[in-house]
Amino acid sequence: MFPQRLDSTVAYDVAKAMMDGFNRHYRLFRTESARAKHRFETRDWRGQQRAQRERIEFYDLRVNECVKRLMKEFRADEQPMNVWEQVKLHYIGLLVNHHQPELAETFFNSVTTKILKRAYFQNDFIFVRPAVSTEYIENEEPTASPTYRCYYPTAENMQAEALRMIQDFDLRVPFDNLERDAGLVLAAMKRHFDHVKLRANFQFQVLSSLFFRNKGAYVVGKIINGFQEVPFALPILHNADGKLVIDAALFGEDDLLILFSFARAYFMVDIEIPSAYVQFLRSMMPRKPRAEFYNALGLAKQGKTLFYRDFLFHMRHSTDKFRIAPGIKGMVMLVFDLPSFPFVFKVIKDYYPPQKDTSREQIRNKYLLVKQHDRVGRMADTLEFSEVGFPRDRFTDELIEEIQKFAPSQLEISDRNGDGDIEVVVKHCYIERRMIPLNIYLQEAFDTLQAKADDAPARAQLKRAVVEYGNAIKDLVAANIFPGDMLWKNFGITRHGKVVFYDYDEIEYITDCNFRRVPAPRNEEDEMSGEVWYSVGKHDVFPETFGPFLLGNPLVREEFMKHHADLLDRDFWQSHKERIAAGHVHDVFPYERDRRFLSHTLA
Repeated sequence: MFPQRLDSTVAYDVAKAMMDGFNRHYRLFRTESARAKHRFETRDWRGQQRAQRERIEFYDLRVNECVKRLMKEFRADEQPMNVWEQVKLHYIGLLVNHHQPELAETFFNSVTTKILKRAYFQNDFIFVRPAVSTEYIENEEPTASPTYRCYYPTAENMQAEALRMIQDFDLRVPFDNLERDAGLVLAAMKRHFDHVKLRANFQFQVLSSLFFRNKGAYVVGKIINGFQEVPFALPILHNADGKLVIDAALFGEDDLLILFSFARAYFMVDIEIPSAYVQFLRSMMPRKPRAEFYNALGLAKQGKTLFYRDFLFHMRHSTDKFRIAPGIKGMVMLVFDLPSFPFVFKVIKDYYPPQKDTSREQIRNKYLLVKQHDRVGRMADTLEFSEVGFPRDRFTDELIEEIQKFAPSQLEISDRNGDGDIEVVVKHCYIERRMIPLNIYLQEAFDTLQAKADDAPARAQLKRAVVEYGNAIKDLVAANIFPGDMLWKNFGITRHGKVVFYDYDEIEYITDCNFRRVPAPRNEEDEMSGEVWYSVGKHDVFPETFGPFLLGNPLVREEFMKHHADLLDRDFWQSHKERIAAGHVHDVFPYERDRRFLSHTLA
C-alpha cells in the first residue's frame, strides 16, 4: 500500500504545482489587462501597443516555466502512467470553485503534452472535454464587481441613468461634455425603439469592465425592452484638448460583429470570470463561435482549444473531403480547405521560386508579427497548429499529391495508432477564416458587365471592391504595415463587405521601407529599356510602379484613380512613415466615419 500512497502524494503535488503555474499566469495576464485603463487615461498609446504584443507571449512563457519546475522537482517525464491518471483527478478537484476552470484545463493540457512523449500521449491524460461546468460562475466576495451592471431608466430619468452608466467606470479624465454625449447616444438609441412603449423590464445591462483597443475604450452592453434585446457599444476617445468624448453609438449584432471581428487586435479587458463575459457576449452575437470570443478577449489559447473541439465535432458530422482551395495558387503557401467548414488550412511549402527570397523561419516570423500587431480590421487572425491528424479517407488524392510535391517535409501518412486507420499528419499549418478572394469577387463583376455593360449591381460590386481595397491598404499603412505583395488575390472580402489582407510572407513595417520615385531615364536607351536601369535596394519601394500590376482593367483603374490615386504617390507613403517614426499613432475606427457624432479633432 505504501507505494500507492506515495504515488498519490506525488500526483497531488504535481497537480498543485500545475495549478500554481496557471494561477500565476492568469494573475499576470489580468494585471497587464487592468493596466490598460491607466494607459488609456494617460494616452500612452505606444505603451498600449507594447503591452498588447507582450501579453500574447505570456501563456507560452508560463507553460515553459511550469514544465521546468515539474521536470526539476518531480522528474515528471519519468513518472508512470498511473501517476499521470491521478494527477488529472487531483487537478479536477482543485478546479472546484475556481473562477477560470476552462482556462486552467487548457493550461493543464499544454503542460502535459510538452512533458509526455507522443507515443504515450492519450486522451485519458488530458481534458478532451470540459470536466467542470462554467455555468453561473460568479465571484461571491462582497467587494467583487458582478459580471455586468443593470440600470433601470424611466422616460423621466433616461439621461441621468445614461450618465451614471458611464460615470460608474470611474475614468480619471474629464469628459468634454458628457451630458451632450449622453443625449446623442439616447437620440441614436431611440431610433431602435421608436414608437415602442417602454416595458416593465426596460433596462441597460453593461459589462463591468471597459474594453480597450488601439486608442479607444468601449462600453459594451445591451438594451432590454420586453422581448426585444439590442446589443450596443459606445467608443470613448480622447479629443485634441485631452478630454474624453463618446465618439459614436453602435447598435445591433452586425455592428458588434465588426467590432469583435477576427481581423482586429485582441481587447485588453480586466476579467475575473472569462466564461461569464463570453456567455454575455454570445447572447448579443449568437452567430459568433465561443472560440472567437475568447480570442477577442486575448485568451487565444482557449480560443484555439475550443476551435479544435468545434473542428473535431464538425468532422464527425460531415463526410466531404479536403481539397486544394479554389483560386490562384500561392508561391509560398499551399492552401487547402474542407468545403463544408468556413476556414482554410495553409502549409508553408518546402520550395519557393527564385523571386521569393525567404525561408520557413522568416515566414513564421511574419505570421507572428501579424499575431502581435494591431490588425486594425484588415489582417485576418491565424491559429497555428502542429502535428494535426486527419483521416486519410477525408483527403482527395489530388491534395495528397500536391502536398507531397510542394511540402513533403510537412506530411506524414501512417497507421500511427496501429488500428488500421490510415492517418494524415500535417506537421505545421495556419488556419484562417475563409473569405472570397478579391480577384474572384472582381471577376464575377467583370463577367456580368461583359454580358450586360449597364448592370447596376455588378458596377456597385466592382466599385465596392476597389474602394474597400484602397481603404484596406490605407488602414494597414496607418498601422505601420506595408503589405508587400498587393495583388488582388492576396485580399479577401468578408460577409460584411470588408476587404481583409491574408498573405503575410512579404509584409514589412512602413518605417523599415525606403519609398522612392523612379529616377528619370538618363538617356533614350534607358527610356526604351525593358529592364530596370537604376539600383534597387532590398527595402526600396516605388509606389508609382504599382499601377501596371493592379490597374490593367480600365473599369478598375477609373474607380481606383477616383478614390485612391494617392497610393501611387511616393509622398503619401513617406508622410505616413515620418509621422509614425515621430511617434504618432493613427486612429483606426471599427465603424464608418459617418457614424461619428461630432467632427472631433482627436488626440
